[in-house]
Amino acid sequence: MAFFPNTRLRRTRSQPWIRDLVRETHLTPHDLIWTIVVSDSADPIEPVAAMPGTVRMNVAEAAKAARRARDLGIPAIAVFPHIDPALKDGSGTEALNPDGLVMRAVKAMKDAAPEVGIICDVALDPFTDHGHDGVMEKGVILNDATVDLLVQQSLAQVEAGCDVLAPSDMMDGRIGAIRNALEEAGHTDTLILSYAAKYASGFYGPYRSAIGSAKLQGDKKTYQMDPANSDEALREVAMDIEEGADMVMVKPGLPYLDIVTRVKEAFGVPTYAFQVSGEYAMIMAAAQNGWIDGERVMMETLTCFKRAGADGVLTYFAPMAAEILGE
Repeated sequence: MAFFPNTRLRRTRSQPWIRDLVRETHLTPHDLIWTIVVSDSADPIEPVAAMPGTVRMNVAEAAKAARRARDLGIPAIAVFPHIDPALKDGSGTEALNPDGLVMRAVKAMKDAAPEVGIICDVALDPFTDHGHDGVMEKGVILNDATVDLLVQQSLAQVEAGCDVLAPSDMMDGRIGAIRNALEEAGHTDTLILSYAAKYASGFYGPYRSAIGSAKLQGDKKTYQMDPANSDEALREVAMDIEEGADMVMVKPGLPYLDIVTRVKEAFGVPTYAFQVSGEYAMIMAAAQNGWIDGERVMMETLTCFKRAGADGVLTYFAPMAAEILGE
């Protein structure tokens, strides 16, 4: 490269048209997956105090959200449940109910907008009274017993019309077990989006309030990854691809952009990042206090995911960003 003054890098920043022309990373509504929380409440919507601007939706509102996603060009919605606490138990058995909240929401959303892909969270934490992602015995999360339940949960979700199963539990071997069960049941086209590199993060707090699992007993460090580790993430991803995952995810998002880049460069598979509740809440809270330009920061962060190598982003910002991108 020539040096100054033969090269003046500001030349290609001087006008909007040239900035558009040389832009390396492009964000569209097709890069967004809308994360929503569904509720079995009689109220259509319930604001989530810890996540300004986000609401829990009942089944009818979730169907409306599917139509809105279709109209905005958002290709998929990821569904997370907030159920009646009375339905929770130590093993999360309500997750297996074929007429449960998630199954009813999936059916309603697919009826409303069949063009929109529906991604279901495969995990027990919204359904357990202790808030963990698996069966707990004497304070220990049981891996294999949990995997058995996750397989049953997955099959129930697919029967309801779910397009993509997204195991977020971080139990060893669950991708292979789910893939084998899908093949045996004839669901050969069902996609698996694995939470392959999910870290034991402090950024999940607002989400736990949103789904009603904030009173977590202990922590999740024995099954979610250590935030200090990077090579381990590649081992997790490699195992899940080998077991049958079609796509992989890194969670949280912004603090782990280096992991997104490493995964995409190492494996070249469809790779997604989850802009989690804590990331969303910090941006929204700072914007509400006038400390940042919320819209600008929202779009900047979403672009950063793409620049790091993500093929798409799971985000609560999806409809807001899609409206801006569609203008």
